Amino acid sequence: MKLLLVEDENKLVDALSYVLKKNGYVVDIAQDGESGIEMAATGVYDIIILDRMIPGRDGLSLLKELRSMGIETPVMFLTAKDAPKDRVEGLDAGADDYLVKPFFTDELLARLRALARRKGKELVRNTVTAAGLIFDPMRCEVIKDDEVIHLTLKESLLLELLIRNVGQVITKERIMEKVWGYNSDTEIANVDLYIHYLRKKLNTSNIRTVRGVGYYLQEDKDVSSVAP
Repeated sequence: MKLLLVEDENKLVDALSYVLKKNGYVVDIAQDGESGIEMAATGVYDIIILDRMIPGRDGLSLLKELRSMGIETPVMFLTAKDAPKDRVEGLDAGADDYLVKPFFTDELLARLRALARRKGKELVRNTVTAAGLIFDPMRCEVIKDDEVIHLTLKESLLLELLIRNVGQVITKERIMEKVWGYNSDTEIANVDLYIHYLRKKLNTSNIRTVRGVGYYLQEDKDVSSVAP
């Protein structure tokens, strides 16, 4: 699951990034309002954690603009503004949750799981089936022909993107954003490399190439009709 953290306090950014990545999230960071709106507006994130008091523009106006743009990504305010009117303002602006600093890490993670459930993206024990594969994104495991295959985190994120969009071509640029991050300096050639890793590890020809564009996962019944 891909998460955008909009927060300017460096120590908190470092601590949260560590905890979230340890729990299976891919995390991008924005430390001011302008970067936050630019990154959030791409629509590539599953959840956004947003501080209200950030440089450039405040989190409240940022969220209002996102909602006016039609961006429906679940947003959690994580802020020191704890007055009842502040909570009301945040929720009325379109926030899905409001957590006050300081907070317990376990509560933050539980609230993120609740947001994921709300949008039909529950990670725990949520298997997805397509093209002869039974995929568990939380465990980074695939069952194929009764064999359990273990994936790395990047392989798992790549397969999740393909399997949740089965039959749809995913561009290399979108794969880069979802798997490596919006502001990653990773070369796009890594997409081809990890597709190769997945094909080899899963021993499948269902991951198809659209030359010059990207890749898609194809169901078994159609494999013979399309070039690899």
